[in-house]
Amino acid sequence: MHLDMDAFFASVEQLTRPTLQGRPVLVGGTGGRGVVAGASYGARAFGARSAMPMHQARRLVGSGAVVLPPRGNVYRVVSARIFGLVRDAIPVIEMLSFDEAFGEPVELAGASVEEVTAFAERLRARIRDTVGISASVGFGSGKQIAKIASGLAKPDGVMAIPPTRELAFLHALPVRKLWGIGPVSGDRLHRLGIETIGDFAAMSDIEVVSVLGATLGPALHRLAMGIDDRPVAERASAKQISAESTFARDLVELDELRPAIEAAADGAHRRLLADGRGARTVVLKLKRSDMSVLTRSMTLPAATTELGVLTSAAQRLALDPRSIGPIRLVGVGFSGLTAVQQFSLFAELDEEWADLAVTEDGEDAEAAFVAAGPSSDAVVAAVGPEGETGVAAGHIGDAGDAVQTWETGTDVTHPDHGHGWVQGSGHGVVTVRFETRATGPGRAVTFGVGEPTLRRADPLDSLAWPDLRTTEAPDPG
Repeated sequence: MHLDMDAFFASVEQLTRPTLQGRPVLVGGTGGRGVVAGASYGARAFGARSAMPMHQARRLVGSGAVVLPPRGNVYRVVSARIFGLVRDAIPVIEMLSFDEAFGEPVELAGASVEEVTAFAERLRARIRDTVGISASVGFGSGKQIAKIASGLAKPDGVMAIPPTRELAFLHALPVRKLWGIGPVSGDRLHRLGIETIGDFAAMSDIEVVSVLGATLGPALHRLAMGIDDRPVAERASAKQISAESTFARDLVELDELRPAIEAAADGAHRRLLADGRGARTVVLKLKRSDMSVLTRSMTLPAATTELGVLTSAAQRLALDPRSIGPIRLVGVGFSGLTAVQQFSLFAELDEEWADLAVTEDGEDAEAAFVAAGPSSDAVVAAVGPEGETGVAAGHIGDAGDAVQTWETGTDVTHPDHGHGWVQGSGHGVVTVRFETRATGPGRAVTFGVGEPTLRRADPLDSLAWPDLRTTEAPDPG
């Protein structure tokens, strides 16, 4: 069984901000490099999708788009509650990310399509009634079939593929549907006329190895032939998450190294978001042309998932290839992983890094740089450069006073109106929609930006779960 929450980030925003139900919601950043981390089905109807540049998604959706910054702790807590319910039905599950997991219900071995569908509907109903989020579920004899089936069941559906139909079902699908075939390998196969999974399955072993390599090729070929005996197993928490690339030509200029670091940081960031924790330490790995390795690290003031902050730290660790020699491999890793995150709202955070020590681990530190943890191409960078997360901002105070910004999406509280969120601000006023998961759609109230009774609030309060603080509060460590 593969269970996948539907448009999870956007669905959580609509759950806790009921006015947004049915609206085209985009979760992500609005900076120059801001991309969509999650899109509601209302936004997808316009062509918006995860991994798309935010400026492009906003153009597609138009003026009705609601753009919100990510709230990592809220997603983590909702995920914990959902998969707590799943574990009640299936004790062993294999988490892939915040919003998806494999399970292997023992009682469904040899069951009919009707029986597994009934099981899924009971589980989906419990999640929907208890949490308020919809899920799609796929079943098959192996992980590959189950994951493809859940994707085809979206949104809010169930698909069970009986063993007698699996090969016909699988072989008719486009080859890019095969879990593990990405854009590069997909293009290679397309150039050879391989369009479907069935075409790929019909290739000889020698052809597969020549196109996709001796390691990845045979494994994917087995999956294409319907052979998938991988067990469901609990994943250990990664100690470090990283991404690295080797270049066909050595990098010899700093201007060549900068984009390589940015690309590696972006790849590691996708895995970080899928893992669900924030990172406090950033590690840069440089392998020189003589195969020696240099790693440098920096520890930030607080754990974060912000792409701009993490990339900026990695760039600060860069060394000029003209000084250290040509570079053949660049990697960026994140460690010091914790569920407690601090989403930076101010570029001034960079100033705090000036006094931070940079640790150079020497040339024998390659073993310490380990890529680990689940990854998901569907979950991508959620913020823009330098931690840009807001859509609009207002200011409190006159020139020379301390400045208070009211970014769109900020959780706030008021002594009379309760918990709410900033819908927008500017021209000296801020508009707040007062609502939570429990209230239904709330009313909007406009204040002057200097209103002293309006305060920032804990985003978790938008869930309005009375037992939250004792059962699912963030780990303070």
